[in-house]
Formats: sequence, C-alpha cells, structure tokens
Amino acid sequence: MDRSTLRERVLQALRSAITAGAYRPGDHLGEVELAGRLGVSRGTVREALRHLQQEGLVRAGVRGMLRVNSLSAEEIRGMFRVRAALEGLAVAEVIARPDRAEAVAALRAAAGELDAAGDDFAARVEADLGFHVRLCQVSGNSMLVESWRHLEGRIRVTIMSRDQEDAPAMMTRDRHAAIIDAIEAGDVAGAVAVVEEHMAVAAEHFAVIDG
Repeated sequence: MDRSTLRERVLQALRSAITAGAYRPGDHLGEVELAGRLGVSRGTVREALRHLQQEGLVRAGVRGMLRVNSLSAEEIRGMFRVRAALEGLAVAEVIARPDRAEAVAALRAAAGELDAAGDDFAARVEADLGFHVRLCQVSGNSMLVESWRHLEGRIRVTIMSRDQEDAPAMMTRDRHAAIIDAIEAGDVAGAVAVVEEHMAVAAEHFAVIDG
C-alpha cells in the first residue's frame, strides 16, 4: 500500500476511535501499542498522532506522553465563545444572501436529521455537528467553514467527555429551530442573539465536567 494512503488510513482510524469515545479524554496513546494494534510501523503512528495534535484531539503531557485532549472548563467556555462569534457571523451572512429561502430549507432539513437520529448517540452527535457545519456552509464563506472545522476535533472531544445519556439534551431539533426561524425572518440581531444564547447554554452544560 502506498505510504501516504497508509498514513491517511491510520490517521482516520485513530481520529474515529477518539471521536467515537473508544479512547477517552486523558487516555494515553502509546506508539508501540497502537502500532501493534493497527499492524503498522511506529513511524506511521507517530505521524498520525502529530497530525491529531494539530487538530486538537491529542495533547502532549508529562514527559511528552501523548494523551487524548481534555479541555478545562475555561477552555470549553472559550471554545463556545469562538463558535458563537463564527456562527453569529454565519447567520448574518446567510440573511444577507439573495438565496436565503434555499438556505433556510437546507437548515430545516439538517435540523430534521436530529429527529431521525432517535436515541442513537453517535448519529445524534453527527446530526448536531452536521447542522452547525451546514449553517457555516450556507453562508457561502469558505474561510468561515475552515475556521469552524479547525475547532471540530476539540468540539467532539468535549461532547464525548459527557455521559451519553446526558449530552443529547443539547442535541434536539427544537433547540436549533429558533436559529432557523430568526434567519427566515431576516432578523440579524435576533439570529445572532439566539446563536449566542445557544452557545452559552451549551458551554455551561459541557463545562460542568470540570466541576
């Protein structure tokens, strides 16, 4: 197998394992163990882990030991403030677009996926994040999407830090409908305020992990 293809497959396998909760925040990620489990060289694993550090999924701890990232309450609140700024910009730009009606339809379809996910935690997480990515995409601002994607790994780690029975309280269609309604009404100030409230509530919900 081509080396670059192998590296990408190892990277995807480790990323999926972390974001699915197979490795929990704080878990040690040993090169030897991972290389043996995946049947690849330590060098390939090392390259993948370095990439995951850049994504924010992995952090170097004592003596350089790599662990699944664990965000503090302050970092979680800061991350959600950044999300509020990005998604607040997104709703403003969507409202300014001539194809706002099409964007609203796309967002309602994305929100509907939250109902379709039912009690499947993994599907609910994907639907929730899918809605917020879609919000950024329909703004038409590719740099905004890229900035949001830069936070995605840490967002996922934060969600996986909570009990699966608890986190879905943040992931319902009703919690997202108010954002869509404000966009449809063309109310920039109202839409931004709804996004800010949405993120503030989520920040406090997830920041509880630090007490």
